[in-house]
Amino acid sequence: MMDEQTFHRAADEALEGVRRALEPAADEHGFEVDYNAGVLAIEFEEPAPAKFVLSPNTPVRQVWVSALAKSFKLGWSEAEGTFVLAETGETLERLIGRVVGLQLGVEVRLGAQ
Repeated sequence: MMDEQTFHRAADEALEGVRRALEPAADEHGFEVDYNAGVLAIEFEEPAPAKFVLSPNTPVRQVWVSALAKSFKLGWSEAEGTFVLAETGETLERLIGRVVGLQLGVEVRLGAQ
């Protein structure tokens, strides 16, 4: 298991990367992205109000995502160099692109997917 300082650095970089990757889609589709105090919030007014929250969970060294009335828990993958959902192998960016796309009813691709 990675140490706490390494985890915080990796989580901050991953969440900041998702924030940057979401900016074009946020501008195009009119949703808000806010990264504050280590938590990334994605808020939608249309087509239906919703809020997705991405936050680090230090004790278990995971990034937790609350979206679409579900909870996703992503662990660090050395092979991928990012946080990955064990059940599907999706990277954090791919998962967020998928759930944002489902919320909006359009395909959303983030970064180098």
